Amino acid sequence: MTVQDIRSFNRFYTNVIGALDYGRHLYAPYTLTESRVLYELAYAPRTDAADLRAQLHLDAGYLSRILNKFEGDGLVERGPSETDPRRRSVTLTGRGREAAALLDERARETVGALLDTVRAEDRPRLAQALRTVRTILGEGRAPRPEDVVLREPAPGDLGWIVQRNAALYAAEYGFNLDYEGLVARIVAEYAEDHDPHLERTWIAELDGRPVGCVMCVRDDAPGAARLRLLLVEPDARGLGIGDRLVGAVVAFAREAGYREVVLWTNDVLAAARRIYQRHGFVLVAEKPHRSFGQDLVGQDWRLDLLATPE
Repeated sequence: MTVQDIRSFNRFYTNVIGALDYGRHLYAPYTLTESRVLYELAYAPRTDAADLRAQLHLDAGYLSRILNKFEGDGLVERGPSETDPRRRSVTLTGRGREAAALLDERARETVGALLDTVRAEDRPRLAQALRTVRTILGEGRAPRPEDVVLREPAPGDLGWIVQRNAALYAAEYGFNLDYEGLVARIVAEYAEDHDPHLERTWIAELDGRPVGCVMCVRDDAPGAARLRLLLVEPDARGLGIGDRLVGAVVAFAREAGYREVVLWTNDVLAAARRIYQRHGFVLVAEKPHRSFGQDLVGQDWRLDLLATPE
């Protein structure tokens, strides 16, 4: 392996993905860097400029010019940070979320078209090769929040949601097989009949493996979305994955026209409750119950999308 080998591969791959002319490649008026900034803002709705600069390793002046352009185009709003008055928060507007969603859709279509040229029997080998590159070049470096990608579920991911929920809740809270049955029913209902315009599942992926998930489904109450099955693997906690997953649900629910997001959880899930509170959810009811082999206190939480700022 020589320096020239890596440089040769870099030239090859940038041509494959159209990185040198990214905007025209996706029929969009944004460069690769601008698109990445939009992507980060779409999945981290409460981000400030300093966070973006650190996550993307951008020069402060360069990032400022990008944000000025976005603000002029009506894609972002800037204001004082809620946690540090010395910082400036950056939030996507409705128009900005639409632009980010369109870019994400076109990127998925482009990558999908590329994968269509790969024979089915070669795809596992390609996936393993990509994981190998990331593992070797990232060896010795702790995972960073920007290494985590939120994506739609691929074949096998829904089964993973059931298996990991059952295993983790058994290990951490002593839940029995009743809980696995509940999760299996939720996932089966989603797989068999869901409206992609109103319901969605996200998988958080780190180094080629799933490390988290969440679902947004229609609730029985008119105008309400329900957040379900939020999970983050223990070895991936501390990277803000739970915040990003909940933020994705809230942003999607707003775009889909829901009036509120509701969820049911139990008092033992303290870390999850703190995430819900940070996103503006309010506890509206709680009731003791015996489920999953444990004595628990069930809690209903609600986020009023019409009363909370975007």
